[in-house]
Amino acid sequence: MVGIVNRKTSLLALGALILPAAAVAQGYGYPPPPPPPVAGWQPPPAAVAEPWEARPPVIPQQGQAPAASKRGAALEPIDLPPAIEQGVDMIYIDQDLVPRSVQDNRLLHNISFDSWSGAPVDMFTSVNPIYTDLRRGLVKYRQRWGSLPQIEIPAGPAVKPGSTGERVNALRMRLGLAPGGTYDAPLAAAVKDYQGVHGMKADGIAGGATIESLNRGAAYYEQLIIINMERAKRLPAPEEQPRYAIVDAGDARLSLWENGRKVDSMKIVVGKSETATPMMAAYIRYASVNPYWNVPPELVRSLIAPRIAAQGVSYLSDREYQVLTGYGEDAKLIDPKTIDWQAVVEGRQEVRLRRLPSPANSMGMMKFMLPNYFGIYLHDSPEKEHFTKNELWISNGCVRVEDYKRFARWLFGGSVPQGSNPKIEEEVNLPAPVPVYMTYLTVQPTATGVAFLPDTYGRDAHLMERYAPQLSAAVRGGD
Repeated sequence: MVGIVNRKTSLLALGALILPAAAVAQGYGYPPPPPPPVAGWQPPPAAVAEPWEARPPVIPQQGQAPAASKRGAALEPIDLPPAIEQGVDMIYIDQDLVPRSVQDNRLLHNISFDSWSGAPVDMFTSVNPIYTDLRRGLVKYRQRWGSLPQIEIPAGPAVKPGSTGERVNALRMRLGLAPGGTYDAPLAAAVKDYQGVHGMKADGIAGGATIESLNRGAAYYEQLIIINMERAKRLPAPEEQPRYAIVDAGDARLSLWENGRKVDSMKIVVGKSETATPMMAAYIRYASVNPYWNVPPELVRSLIAPRIAAQGVSYLSDREYQVLTGYGEDAKLIDPKTIDWQAVVEGRQEVRLRRLPSPANSMGMMKFMLPNYFGIYLHDSPEKEHFTKNELWISNGCVRVEDYKRFARWLFGGSVPQGSNPKIEEEVNLPAPVPVYMTYLTVQPTATGVAFLPDTYGRDAHLMERYAPQLSAAVRGGD
């Protein structure tokens, strides 16, 4: 029988770790004081012992965002230690989630890519099946696109059916067709094929984006596949984690895995570029049924307080908001009539607003909690139109799931936990913790090879710039 867990004990897994400002924006509120020591609990280490371990960030002051990384572009929402290569490595919140391929340095190529030889790692050790699919996709990509003449097409207007001239001839030769000056049906089909693989609208019109992509050359895209293979190495082998979920911020999908096979998937909404969903792994340990929503302080000041000042406190009661004394366990309700809301608007006073559970609540009907110091969790959302419109990179870092009931049934072995009171948040333990690996795959394996996706977070560009010589050598080594 799945039981209700006490809120205070459920937070012990966080230890002295804290929630950054991105978590506040998702509804956590400012972090409470660290819980008292309990039997068996140890504080986090003072130093990073392994390259996949990160220390908790420094506690930000109220309203202050965590420090950005000092190593190039800010690719993760908190500062990470030098041992972590942002954009490739994964932070493992729970250390038993670290795959063997990461622990064994003989199998994990150095992040500089100096030692890349094209050797198929999966031929001599068990790795995640996504790695194997990407490795095979690299071979197919080289056969299909890497073998074509890598000539440059001069800049100019869009080349499309009806076009003629030397640029049409250059395009034909670049795509492996017979020389000629006419844009015919075979050329249109070849352009559509190229566009579909390389993440563009397959309309058969070779406009600026298509020409630019062709002029990058196949080697550029082979480097992207190699980067994504490195990311896939950070995912578990089937025998290491027989049951787990993958949150992929690259294609904004949640996939559910059992015994090395993907058994289900759905759309998710992940962080926008400035509040990117981090690359990490942790256990989902419990679900919050009928969750409250702690309104981010900035939204209180800039959006809600002005409306209260103009319309009166009925604005709050009509929408089932509560005012509380703080973010701790002992927070008390406050009569909103006692608040100087104009002072809140002007930033001279700060209050905590909490919206009661309801279908209109920004957290939806359920949150899936995986204690971590990024302050990230998965949750339902009442705004289903974002999924139908594919507006999937808009959150403050947390993950909104398309179908929370389907996800809950998978987590809870066929049932969806129900709360005893629709206006009270209750926490329900999973029958057993379920690992979640959050990654960023901008190359997806397909039946015919691979498909490239937009680099929404700029992580690929960051790595391509930093490791250009090493990646070029890696591609030449596979020739």
